Amino acid sequence: METTIHRFSHRLLPISINPKLKPFKTPKQHDPILFLNQIHNPISSKLQFLNLNPSKQTLNLNVDNYCIHRRGYRNSSAARAGWLLGLGEKKQILPEIVKAGDPVLHEPAREVPAQEMGSEKIEKIIEDMVKVMRKAPGVGLAAPQIGIPLRIIVLEDTKEYISYQPKEEIKAQDRRPFDLLVILNPVLKKKSNRTALFFEGCLSVDGFRAMVERYLNVEVEGVGRDGRPIKVEASGWQARILQHECDHLDGTLYVDKMVPRTFRTVENLDLPLANGCPKLGTRKAKDL
Repeated sequence: METTIHRFSHRLLPISINPKLKPFKTPKQHDPILFLNQIHNPISSKLQFLNLNPSKQTLNLNVDNYCIHRRGYRNSSAARAGWLLGLGEKKQILPEIVKAGDPVLHEPAREVPAQEMGSEKIEKIIEDMVKVMRKAPGVGLAAPQIGIPLRIIVLEDTKEYISYQPKEEIKAQDRRPFDLLVILNPVLKKKSNRTALFFEGCLSVDGFRAMVERYLNVEVEGVGRDGRPIKVEASGWQARILQHECDHLDGTLYVDKMVPRTFRTVENLDLPLANGCPKLGTRKAKDL
């Protein structure tokens, strides 16, 4: 979920090619969209990142290569030159944030198998997710947003992020800082029928906002980073972030739930709502 610190969008550094892998010849011969379709095809023998055995339904993750396939046809010479500029010290290249329209954002993600929890492979994905979220910057990120169709979310809201918001908005949104949360295979439940309407943004739809109605109190159960069960009870803005990220795992973007005629650019965020649109804030009982 995109934070509203800035009035402009950010893009992450481009992904380079692993020098050990042979570069794709041309974009036309290896269309990234076609390759993404292979990710969801368990029979594909060419897939290096994700390979599902149809008989055992086990998951084999190649973390070293998972982010490379999405832009595999980029120039490998330029990538190697980047390593030389570091005088022999390899610089970490973070995965890009996947943008709306990519199939991985519009299909349900798979659960993380129990045997993979706590593994180096999953830990690598989590580390990348946290770094990408903080670099963006954002207050939440789901694994599909870096091209990984697994049910993993990370979220964090800091005093610094909140300090950029007007005090009246902070109070209305019931926004409070919380430490980093990592949840695998989260299951979300509403704890009350009370809802609120506020504008939301998304790192996968950067530069835009829309009003979305969310529950004010939710509970999320899942597995923590250490492989132990975790339960989070959240309210206010944290509850909104959890709902936003869990939606990603079901292939849903906030624009799929937005209030009609409220979609706008960040630059136009403060312009008046169209006639007939509901007001921002907590919904009263008579409005439900």
